[in-house]
Amino acid sequence: MEQTLTNLRLAVLIDAENVPRNCIKSVLEEVAVYGTPTIKRIYGDWTNRSLDGWKNPLLENAITPIQQYSYTVGKNSSDSAMIIDAMDILYTEKTDGFVIVSSDSDFTRLAIRLREAGQRVIGVGERKTPPAFITACDKFTYIEVIRANFADTHTPVPEPTAVSSAPRPVPRETAVLSSAEYAAKMRATKLPDEVIKLIADSVADLSDDNDVDGVFMGELGNLLRRKKPDFDCRNYGFKTLSALIKSCERFDIDFRQTTDPNIKHPYVKDREA
Repeated sequence: MEQTLTNLRLAVLIDAENVPRNCIKSVLEEVAVYGTPTIKRIYGDWTNRSLDGWKNPLLENAITPIQQYSYTVGKNSSDSAMIIDAMDILYTEKTDGFVIVSSDSDFTRLAIRLREAGQRVIGVGERKTPPAFITACDKFTYIEVIRANFADTHTPVPEPTAVSSAPRPVPRETAVLSSAEYAAKMRATKLPDEVIKLIADSVADLSDDNDVDGVFMGELGNLLRRKKPDFDCRNYGFKTLSALIKSCERFDIDFRQTTDPNIKHPYVKDREA
């Protein structure tokens, strides 16, 4: 039976030079959905003053910093240290999977190698992450979705000058959205045609000639993730796949009673099939 992305023993490896530090708590909360982070390590050149602000987030979340000096100016030296540690963990530790927190495509081959060894690989990074790394993971989640009120383009409110003691208002376009505002904004946006087609094709793939009653929602969700590792209902402002599909007029959802009177299973039908 295929192992699911739940209750895994996970090694969480973080590239400090490629993720924002003010999202780490939210990232670890996301990791908890899939299992227990038995190893939590973060890599960077901690002699670099640009990483000074990491101290409190690391202490608060019990993350072990790994020192890697930058031997060449302009090069990310943490990549090789993460890759070497990942392979050591693969062969010496008891883990079911890895969480690679980075937006760097240099970890693409590592993700592929870990999956070849039977490990589950969950990627976490910003929307700028190259597609190659995304597709190399079993699942990929965007930091902006994990923490909807995070915005690395947010412009700080300037300090009031001597001319005026009143603070200047932050323009709405640069203000940080709350989770509810972000979700509402995404739901108001029309679901992309490629997403609708992906769902329709997946429903068809799970159907057979004798099945006219639709496909089980759980199986559909698993197939969508296998086809598109960064598929996440939260990308479009929905908390569940059921809610996303309900928003699209093309599909119907039928809830069917199981042998347990308190449990019903959702099945999806394509009206155009």
